[in-house]
Amino acid sequence: MILHDYWRSSASYRLRIALGLLNESWETVSVDLTKGRQTEPAHLALNPQGLVPVLEIDDAILTQSLAIIEYLDETRHAGFLPADPIGRARVRSIAYAIAMDIHPVCNLRVVCHVVSASEKHITAEEWMRTFIGPGLLAVEAMLASPATGRFCHGDRISMADICLVPQLYNADRWGVSLADMPRIRAVRAALEEIPAFMDAHPARTPGAITD
Repeated sequence: MILHDYWRSSASYRLRIALGLLNESWETVSVDLTKGRQTEPAHLALNPQGLVPVLEIDDAILTQSLAIIEYLDETRHAGFLPADPIGRARVRSIAYAIAMDIHPVCNLRVVCHVVSASEKHITAEEWMRTFIGPGLLAVEAMLASPATGRFCHGDRISMADICLVPQLYNADRWGVSLADMPRIRAVRAALEEIPAFMDAHPARTPGAITD
């Protein structure tokens, strides 16, 4: 199994968590997004979108973190999605709120374009805080449900949790306060006790740069 990864990529971070929860082992190929390695022909041959992660698994090449997580759920019986349709829909809605609403507008290439196009009148910090804070407040409201337990959905780790933790790393990085998000903080505290989440942290990932 080969994971084409960038240490600070939220999408890659999700996949490292998922693989860790399954006790899978993998080889890492670091793709430095800041140096444009994702646009090189070798990487584009794997993922025409020029994105990470890419997972080489089961004689296939898979892209898009949520699609890969669902593949792992289906082939490894991971339990990342609940058995009941309503539960699956709820987990997906939380995961999508993060991965499809917050994350895309805060993607590195989007932020770099905004800063450049505005001639630096809009800073990366300002842009990130504009979207991450309100996005997470919406997730906080979504967790105001009897279905929330120790984790985002009950007491079993789901795809929602796998998406939440990387986004909280970004919140910390860009100075977004979680003071008004007690449910998110409680779920985070529970998840941070789990080795797979700790081991997937960017600082522990090949290619990491401490700053």
